Amino acid sequence: MLIRGDLWLKANARIDGREELIAKLKDKLTPERSPTDAELILHAYQAWGDTCVKHLIGDFAFAIWDNRSQRFFCARDHFGVKPFFFTHISGVFNFSRSLNELRRDPRVSDELNETAIGDYLLFGVNQDLSTTTFKDIQRLPPGHTLTVTKESITVQRYWTPELSSEVRFRDRNSYVERFSELLILAVKDRLRTDRAAVLMSGGLDSTSVAAVACKHSNLQACTVVYDELIPDEERYYSTAAANHLGIPITHVVADRYSLFDEQVPGDMNQPEPFLLSPLTAQFNTSLRLCASHGRVALTGWDGDAFMNKPRPSRLKIRTRIKRLLRKRPPDPMLPEWVDESFAKQTNLHERLKHYSNHPANPVWASLFEGYDPGATKLDLEVRHPLIDVRLVEYLLSIPAVPWCVNKHILRLAMKDRLPATVLNRPKTALAGDPALQLVRRGSVRWLDSFEVNPQLSDFVNLDLRRSIADEQTPDGLWANLRIFALNYWLANSQPIDRRITENQIDKNRAYQTSIA
Repeated sequence: MLIRGDLWLKANARIDGREELIAKLKDKLTPERSPTDAELILHAYQAWGDTCVKHLIGDFAFAIWDNRSQRFFCARDHFGVKPFFFTHISGVFNFSRSLNELRRDPRVSDELNETAIGDYLLFGVNQDLSTTTFKDIQRLPPGHTLTVTKESITVQRYWTPELSSEVRFRDRNSYVERFSELLILAVKDRLRTDRAAVLMSGGLDSTSVAAVACKHSNLQACTVVYDELIPDEERYYSTAAANHLGIPITHVVADRYSLFDEQVPGDMNQPEPFLLSPLTAQFNTSLRLCASHGRVALTGWDGDAFMNKPRPSRLKIRTRIKRLLRKRPPDPMLPEWVDESFAKQTNLHERLKHYSNHPANPVWASLFEGYDPGATKLDLEVRHPLIDVRLVEYLLSIPAVPWCVNKHILRLAMKDRLPATVLNRPKTALAGDPALQLVRRGSVRWLDSFEVNPQLSDFVNLDLRRSIADEQTPDGLWANLRIFALNYWLANSQPIDRRITENQIDKNRAYQTSIA
């Protein structure tokens, strides 16, 4: 905790673009030493008040108690890399980076948010970015601020990934040069260490991150591969990239693991059900390998979102043809095993229809929380250079064609850094579904005979659930696997140790009573 006069700050943050921010704040800083990231946040708040978030970039979640105005001001980073959970019960505000830490408060009930449970069963994620699986615990959405006073609690968006102005350069090389500058900045800001790991597939995004990072850090690559279960070329391409860059690489052979394979006790004990992955073993093994090399790991998420757009002309032609040929598609159907009374109570029929066409929760919203130490239980910071806000805003401001079609700008930026075999590799999804192949091997019959938690019957009619072996499509299989995951989570998410000492409660009251 950082205290400065009438202000105190609690932050989980890495502030990027430090030189530019320090230059803006030079009149408020002590020239003798470089400020910490927490000090930069507090100085930014002193300089600009609530609009300080317009000057902050990086991964952050923080809360500032302003004793002069008797209020809390809180913020979460643009993409939600750092978690921020809070409760506001009987006029008392509390917050944490850990959902389970808030559950230890005796005032917080174990009552579930049934709409979030329904969303998980249907989509695998909670579509409401402001709620959690627990009714009493809220989540501050990415790119939002939270202000708490005695009279009110206000959540406001401060950033959205859209730009109206367009950047135009006179020559084509300038587009690539500026992109390269921003990519190097994004990677260097996320390193700050002489040892790091990279979760590197054989695709263009993560190998590009590795190509930049290896110039500034002792880098170790880690790649998940399938040698037998499904057709997979990641071993070949990732090895080619690693050899070209001169970095060591470790391959995690995913064929060795079964579904929900808990290699280390506690891996499956997660604060929310959407963090339970059927492929948890290879994910956690990869992160442990990264943690054994250093405290920082980089990923290639999410180049596809901003650099892999279809060509507009093709898209328009395809759309026109579809409109001419198609009839109105039938409304999506709830899985038959969803309890009907639960579906009516939570309006799941309408949520399925709406969010099937208009998903509210981008993949990274839940993905990044799965990388957080609160979920992994590792002393490892996982960072994502391709979602640097400077880089994203630049990509959104340049002409989509040709730069953001098939990652054209990234391929040009990496032409002298990566081997041609990786540069020219087309965007390639897995050639098969590993979970479906494991089921077809017949090695997961135990998933049909699990011990049922009584609470599961509130959400699922198990009499109507098909056996795992009878699921023939990936969508049907993954929906069925969520039943098992939810049951496991219901059985293992209780109880939380609520034995908070009186000293801890009194310590919290020091700031809670000021707004109660």
